[in-house]
Amino acid sequence: MPRIVPRLVALLATAVMVVAANVVAAPHASAATYTPPALRQRVDLNSGWRFTKGDVAGAEAPAFNDSGWQQLNVPHTWNAADGADGGNNYYRGVGWYRRHYTVPASFAGKMLFLQFAGANQVAEVWVNGTYLGKHSGGYARFRFGATSAFTVGQDNVIAVKVNNAGNADIPPLSADFTFYGGIYRNVSLQVVDPLAVRMLDSAGPGVYLRQRSVTAASATVDVTTKLFNNNTSSRSVVVRTVITDASGTVVADQSLPARTVAANAGVDVVQTVTIANPHRWDGLADPYMYKANVEIRTSSGEVTDVVTEPLGLRTFGVDPNTGFTLNGHPYDLHGVNLHQDRAGVGWAVDDTQHTQDFDLIREIGATTIRMAHYQHDQKDYNLADERGLVVWAEIPLVNDTTNSAAFTANARQQMTELIRQNYNHPSIVFWGIGNEQRVDNAATNALLDSLAGLVDTEDPDRVSVYASCCVSDTGAVNNHAEASGYNKYFGWYNGGYNDLGGNLDNLHAANPSRRIALSEYGAGANTTQHALNPAAPSPGGQYHPEEYQALLHEASWKQLDARPFVWGTYVWNMFDFAADARNEGGQPGINDKGLVTRDRVTRKDAFYFYKANWSSAPTLYITSRRWTQRTTAATELKVYSNAASVTATLNGVSLGARGSTDHIFKWTGVTLRAGTNTVQVTATVNGTPVTDTVTWTLS
Repeated sequence: MPRIVPRLVALLATAVMVVAANVVAAPHASAATYTPPALRQRVDLNSGWRFTKGDVAGAEAPAFNDSGWQQLNVPHTWNAADGADGGNNYYRGVGWYRRHYTVPASFAGKMLFLQFAGANQVAEVWVNGTYLGKHSGGYARFRFGATSAFTVGQDNVIAVKVNNAGNADIPPLSADFTFYGGIYRNVSLQVVDPLAVRMLDSAGPGVYLRQRSVTAASATVDVTTKLFNNNTSSRSVVVRTVITDASGTVVADQSLPARTVAANAGVDVVQTVTIANPHRWDGLADPYMYKANVEIRTSSGEVTDVVTEPLGLRTFGVDPNTGFTLNGHPYDLHGVNLHQDRAGVGWAVDDTQHTQDFDLIREIGATTIRMAHYQHDQKDYNLADERGLVVWAEIPLVNDTTNSAAFTANARQQMTELIRQNYNHPSIVFWGIGNEQRVDNAATNALLDSLAGLVDTEDPDRVSVYASCCVSDTGAVNNHAEASGYNKYFGWYNGGYNDLGGNLDNLHAANPSRRIALSEYGAGANTTQHALNPAAPSPGGQYHPEEYQALLHEASWKQLDARPFVWGTYVWNMFDFAADARNEGGQPGINDKGLVTRDRVTRKDAFYFYKANWSSAPTLYITSRRWTQRTTAATELKVYSNAASVTATLNGVSLGARGSTDHIFKWTGVTLRAGTNTVQVTATVNGTPVTDTVTWTLS
């Protein structure tokens, strides 16, 4: 059985005090609005870098001559090309980055923090030759205090050494994706007052919003603020919390009495606020969000810092028999796995590209995303909040592990960073502690148990989850997290695609109290390869016809849709992605199980099958549309639609209308003529006429 441990609220920094206040906050005067003062400054440091691939002695020194290095901007990876061309021989080693930056005189007296949104996988940072530190782990945000290293009003040199070589102390050790090297996310300078919310709490926001209770009548939220006094003398401090609704109207406002914070010391302050008649974050239908604004004030009333965090009020549950509920009502979690990889840029994905990914995920009608297999960029979690997608977030504990204290410590570090940096995102419900550990031994179970316990401590309210494969489904590795995911590839790596439902039934019957999800399922597809109703191809072979992927997903979804005890289902994968060790499907270096091609240009047939099932948007799609050159006259016409009836014509001649109960419409016994053939289908969905047309040429 999944282990349910008594949970205690944590989020307390080492050696700090806790001050609690339990005050019901009343709104200010009717319709009062609040705009937080813009006190913090963020300086974008993405441009103007010089880069060289390889290790260079002395490159951290300010006077080092980097004139021969490549000029570029970050986000950047040195594996954009060789990480996706097959052969498993992409460069894994050291790369150096350097740039100059003049600190404005206006920053005098402020605290300066260098922030990296992600660098894979070990990053060491210097400013003017002063070593700021090392961060190990390729996916979390990290910060270094740099106030004393920078010289205000003068030119400063920032040097960063990044290494993506394999490291036995850092997960992941191995995985079915390319481990791109470089500073592949944004870099910035964060500028704050010496009296501010803490910046070095695992690079978290320093403000944590714990939802104690949410009902139609009221919501009670504990607001933990970690403040720090970087001054050389003590300060009298007031913490004020202002909750505003989506329009900026104040719905709760309270301040704690002034307290003294010693020099160079921190304190945690916990305020409990109550919001009357809360408007809840309710998934796709209504992803409503408040904002929690925390002010740090001196006793004289001067505001020195403000942190604003999203607040989406919701409740959720996972039942082993009836599945997932959101705000007390059943809510079907059907969706996709997401990698951050993209053609041409690898992991160096910009905000516009992140947004395009979420546009496609919303288009297909997904309600949930598993952000595999590591912490994603903050932009992804923000988009999930805004779009109403329920998120499974996880750390990169994939496949193999090292039985060592150092490996365990780093896995726990990455788990802590994931939770603290993303604690306030209402979209996140599940914290993933691992994926597909290949052995079920004492060391692996001790590690998973440690991580499950850490989730319990860091976040008492969300659900820990583990994705299992390649060992016994009833083995011990499945017993640590509170919910279980299974990666099942029936019809691809083993068995037939009609075996999925029975396997899940057996899992449920063997342990009826286990909360089961299907964390991965799918098949490869090359959009240039086609066949009519093909048999299962070889997964490692060069032939992956698009039509087989569609057949597998048709059969899989019918079985999943009929089993409400499966609380979540996640297609592997939303997009094709780089796995440089692969050579299959006619595309070396690519895992082609995506519903959309890696360049985001082509939605595969299976994409539209799910859109017809999951989305309310009028959908009408002729499959095998890219199979434009035919050599056999006899064929069939297959259409995906959420219409009740679809009418088809071939070369202007009616093929009649078809109805369907599974969103699949078929016309068999269709005969193409020599030369060009035009197929057209029409339907009406919720009063909206829709049409689709393809051209097939028979030679």
